[in-house]
Amino acid sequence: MFILASASPRRLALLQQIGIVPDAIDPADADETALRGETPLAYVRRVAEAKAKIAAERHPGDFILAADTIVACGRRMLHKPENEAAAIKRLKLLSGRRHRVYTGLSIIAPSGKQKTRVVQTVVAFKHLTDAEIADYLASGEGADKAGGYGAQGRAARYIRLVSGSFSNVVGLPLFETCETLRSLGFPGLP
Repeated sequence: MFILASASPRRLALLQQIGIVPDAIDPADADETALRGETPLAYVRRVAEAKAKIAAERHPGDFILAADTIVACGRRMLHKPENEAAAIKRLKLLSGRRHRVYTGLSIIAPSGKQKTRVVQTVVAFKHLTDAEIADYLASGEGADKAGGYGAQGRAARYIRLVSGSFSNVVGLPLFETCETLRSLGFPGLP
């Protein structure tokens, strides 16, 4: 069986887009508190690995896919906004500048072998006016997304550059996911 250890509807949709349908969805909740001095890259690797191990304990002998995505401006990690004020602050920080989206992808094979990759994509926003920020927030689209925006929706009109995997910005780097699954002997991938 193939278990997606994530409640993200975007990750599920991305997998389905490339013809991979999980047999079950079993979100794994790991401690997502950043450690003191932890870089965004180290953070997503650690959290993705922890989620995969938790799911593997519940589903021994199955393929497990877990991931964690974070938006970072320098070393500053921008999690999902807790409220509108936090969302405004995030969008103002991202306005007119480049930032990075990191996804830690961790897959455990039925044998117990675990492979983890971190994928990084650079994204640049145009300078956002207060009216654009208010309009975007009114859509409600960014409320449950790292960094407070979704590149696959209305925020696309503010993104002037994506360097790297676009699907990574949405929540799951598809090329790297397929390559990792294939290297672990996942059936159905030629």
